[in-house]
Amino acid sequence: MSEYYLEFEKPIEELKKQIDELKSSGVVDENIKLQIEDLQKKYEELKKEIYTKLSSSQKVLIARHPQRPYSKDYIFAIFTNFVELHGDRFFKDDKSVICGFAEIQIKENKKISIAIIGQQKGRYLEENLIYNFGMMHPEGYRKALRIMKLAEKFNMPVVSFIDTPGAYPGIGAEERGQAEAIAKNLQEMAELKTPIICIVIGEGGSGGALGIGIGDRLLMLENAYYSVISPEGCASILFRDASKWQQAAEALKLTAKDLYELKIIDEIIPEPLGGAHKDIPQTIENVKKSIVDNISELIEIPKEELLKRRYKKYRQIGKFKTSK
Repeated sequence: MSEYYLEFEKPIEELKKQIDELKSSGVVDENIKLQIEDLQKKYEELKKEIYTKLSSSQKVLIARHPQRPYSKDYIFAIFTNFVELHGDRFFKDDKSVICGFAEIQIKENKKISIAIIGQQKGRYLEENLIYNFGMMHPEGYRKALRIMKLAEKFNMPVVSFIDTPGAYPGIGAEERGQAEAIAKNLQEMAELKTPIICIVIGEGGSGGALGIGIGDRLLMLENAYYSVISPEGCASILFRDASKWQQAAEALKLTAKDLYELKIIDEIIPEPLGGAHKDIPQTIENVKKSIVDNISELIEIPKEELLKRRYKKYRQIGKFKTSK
């Protein structure tokens, strides 16, 4: 797949094209070499200038980038012996969420078994139709809960990868209890007697993300977003105009930096300059390190203490002061 550039990245794309054209011209000339060096320098400077000053709306676009790594990319690169489980034992298998068990190396001579939940998107239209664009149905949340309860039974930590624009809003999903399924997960995850690590790898949209997002550690990739509503949805409600979504994105405080400062998330996982898709192996390595570090710490905490800390963590969110 050829590299895909977002609208604000077009100046970078133009410089890249000029460099590639000169390199592919076949002309070996000192002037050409100097031109390439000069353009390469401008290219690196422009990348640094643009990517180190990203607005909230630009980060939303990077979080939705079609070449960004998805849950499956992380699962098969970080874990070994992955076994997928299907179905919720009530209705059917929801393919928008991948659930199963795997192993992860946390020390040189120590592997542990863990449960994995990952919201999955597709690269192409055909894949997205299979994965429902990463939007879970009630049966998806019930499947995730079934795996979490098994993890609790067999004393396995849970790792969830969050990447969804929101829970599926269709009539069928509502008829089968979408709101109840999400609410049930919130309750059960709050009380689950095993460590839970939640990682927002792309979009963290509304209750669709929250339904697998309660845990002891909430981590976010640097250019991911996590929000009570999509910027477009917020603009439609507040401004009666979805085209004002960029303004809404700034107001929502949905970036990893915003949420870390507000003490809602626990850690920001760094991405390569320009986004996770620019260097997928490095991004995966960063995520793996964060998972290993957090799991290694959490598995040493007694279960009752773990639940107390989890309760305290969520009770502290939203504190504010008033002044006379």
